[in-house]
Amino acid sequence: MTETNNAPTLSFEVFPPNSDVGVGKLTDTLDQLKGLEPSFISVTASNHKLDYEKTTIDLAKYVHDTLQCPTMVHMPAAYVTKKEVKDVLDRLEKMNINQVLALRGDIVDGYVPETDFKYASDLTSFIKEQKPNFQVSGACYPEVHPDSKNRVDDIKHLKDKVDSGCDQLITQLFYDNEQFYRFQEECAIANINVPILAGIMPIVNRKQALHVIENCSAHLPKKFVNILDKYKDNPVSLKEAGIAYAVDQIVDLVTNDVQGVHLYTMNKSDTAKHIFRNTASLFDLEVPVEE
Repeated sequence: MTETNNAPTLSFEVFPPNSDVGVGKLTDTLDQLKGLEPSFISVTASNHKLDYEKTTIDLAKYVHDTLQCPTMVHMPAAYVTKKEVKDVLDRLEKMNINQVLALRGDIVDGYVPETDFKYASDLTSFIKEQKPNFQVSGACYPEVHPDSKNRVDDIKHLKDKVDSGCDQLITQLFYDNEQFYRFQEECAIANINVPILAGIMPIVNRKQALHVIENCSAHLPKKFVNILDKYKDNPVSLKEAGIAYAVDQIVDLVTNDVQGVHLYTMNKSDTAKHIFRNTASLFDLEVPVEE
């Protein structure tokens, strides 16, 4: 790895698949990402605690042991107890994994949350009490968390999260960099001084785009909407244009001194590699020679 102290970081996110076939495909994807030497690879988690050990933890172990890549484990708080969290932390420590993304997690209809952790900040405090050497990241929303009353309320809760021991923040996806820069300024005013990594999700197909639009409150710039409209019947061009848009976002972010970029890969190694090849020098990283 040729990253310098002054260079921004580049990291990836993957999610556990739902089937054994999916697991095989994902390990192939991860094997291809290995040579890119990201700062870390984060592994997402659902709120279903029964699947957590055999999906999220096992996948994190593969990333750490087989790929020998720094690994971050997502940990939703809503449906777990302190004992369950402590057991997971102990297991992670034995695996030499010490990075956790502390989340509240979604509240699922029909399932009553546990009461030990009401907010992500409660989980963050507990992790820091149990494992002071662990690096705890937190999620943030450049365009306001959907459960917050307003921007002021959102920043106040984010400040509480950081004060509880959060070491860095990773943003929800966004497609308008100006929203991110405004968010950075608001954090600075609130004395939130931890690194903020910009979450970027490249749009590579129309179904994904429609899902993002339906489920995410992110502002969609005219340039982005024009891409979706112009190439709605041309999936190849839509993918190329979506990747190019993500590259433009990253170039602009790095030019404006972002502290890191976290790429939501959607388990697509070809997309991640394409973006990496076009931005590696910005992160002082070398493009590996293709075999």
